[in-house]
Amino acid sequence: MPPAPAKVLLVDDDPAILRILAHWLESAGYEVRTGCDGREALALIEADCPDFVLTDWEMPCIDGPALCRRIRAMDLPHYVYVLFLTAKSSPGELVLGLEAGADDFLCKPVLREEMLARMCAGMRVVRLERRLSQMANTDPLTGLLTQRAFFERLEQEWHRVRRHALPLSCVMVDVDYFKRINDTFGHPFGDGVLRAIGECLRESVRESDLVCRYGGEEFCILLPETDSRGATQWAERVRKRLAMLAFPAGERVVRVTGSFGTTEIHADTQRAGQLVDQADQALLCAKQSGRDRVICYESIQTADGMPVPSDGQSGCLFAGVTARDVMTPLVASLRKSMTVGEAAEYFLRSRINSAPVVDEEGKLTGMLSEKDLMAAMVSLECWSHPLSDVIRSNVIVYEEREPIRTIYEFLCRVSIRRVVVVSRGAPTGTISRGTLLRWFRNQVLGSGLMGQIPRSAAENRSSQWCCRDLERTARTIAATAGRLQEELADASGGRVPLVVGAATRIQELVNDLLANARDAEPAGRGLHSGTLMLGSGHTD
Repeated sequence: MPPAPAKVLLVDDDPAILRILAHWLESAGYEVRTGCDGREALALIEADCPDFVLTDWEMPCIDGPALCRRIRAMDLPHYVYVLFLTAKSSPGELVLGLEAGADDFLCKPVLREEMLARMCAGMRVVRLERRLSQMANTDPLTGLLTQRAFFERLEQEWHRVRRHALPLSCVMVDVDYFKRINDTFGHPFGDGVLRAIGECLRESVRESDLVCRYGGEEFCILLPETDSRGATQWAERVRKRLAMLAFPAGERVVRVTGSFGTTEIHADTQRAGQLVDQADQALLCAKQSGRDRVICYESIQTADGMPVPSDGQSGCLFAGVTARDVMTPLVASLRKSMTVGEAAEYFLRSRINSAPVVDEEGKLTGMLSEKDLMAAMVSLECWSHPLSDVIRSNVIVYEEREPIRTIYEFLCRVSIRRVVVVSRGAPTGTISRGTLLRWFRNQVLGSGLMGQIPRSAAENRSSQWCCRDLERTARTIAATAGRLQEELADASGGRVPLVVGAATRIQELVNDLLANARDAEPAGRGLHSGTLMLGSGHTD
């Protein structure tokens, strides 16, 4: 009897032979299933891959050699040992069977002792293949799947769920500030932490789920037949479980937290790897919005991500530039103590669609948008609810001193459009894709590169129209500033919304001035480097 039950699939169109062989194998400790032809055998193999297939040579629909070739062409989780049951024993027939992919033969009439002996010989091959496969596919530190093995299994699962229209979810996990653990307590201690986290993840999944060590302190989990809501609930449970782990380090106790990104397969998901990419985007947002939390990809999805250029493409454009140099400054923020009604009035008067929310000390606590207000307006009573009930606390935040390249790559990689810039916890500005595009345009204008581009006579004529646009824009700025001065003098209510609205309009008009400045110049009189101070996205 083998040390562990091996799965055997018997395939023969003779019911009597199936009964006899199944009895012999089951009495020897094998787990046996039977099929009457090659077509049924393929369905059984796909549903639950066996360790052995014992198949007759001559069968209806699909014969033995054809079945063997189909098995070898299938993408199975492990090697399947195939034995032919046949009365054919000529050299040509044996060669045909071996070329089809057979491992061994059993001549009919089958003898019990010979069959069990050949099964034992095949079991040695199967066990050796399993050990080699385990060494290649298992992370030596945690015992989890390697990234390569995970992607192989992901492809198999991807095709299965697409074929049967089943849900499939993916979760990415990153151990927060793990480098500090290695730097403070040493790598052997850090390895122990990773082993414990790997065990925690393994104990938290079903038998059908896949867990891999994705790299370093990152883990990836595949949850078949689970939608995004279920994956997020699972991740939240595991997040709390990780926070309860304690690791003694001398007189100290080290605790860890994890950031989680979840996603599920969608109708427009084109490939299996895209599922992992989306979970990784959500993980990146979870890390950047404070860590120790779960972010669902569907909650941040607004548009497709953009390709991130290489260092060679970007050159030195970002050298020495920080978030403070590019951000659009905030004129005012909402207070956490304000009500939904007050915030709605603020949005309407200021003509803005989102704003950061701060506490009494001016520290960032969340973000509020028109969409959040609309979701809160389900009854008249909600109008008096505090903003703390409706704000989103998962805000993507960067410090003013953060290199702009980091933020640029983040916005290229994920689907969200805007991040908040802070200084000592207080919001000071925002950076969006539009902000970066405007900054880049201004950089080109200020560098004089556009002045080096040849311009036609038609462009010279159009420059006259640009000059008129510049004059109209300048007059509009002056009129807006004058109107603001009058409104502030007569304002009976709050003055901040008036200032926010006017400043927003003026800022857009100033951007128009900068964008049209070069086109207003005749050919040969382009802007020169240093003519305009355009490197900063904020005003003093």
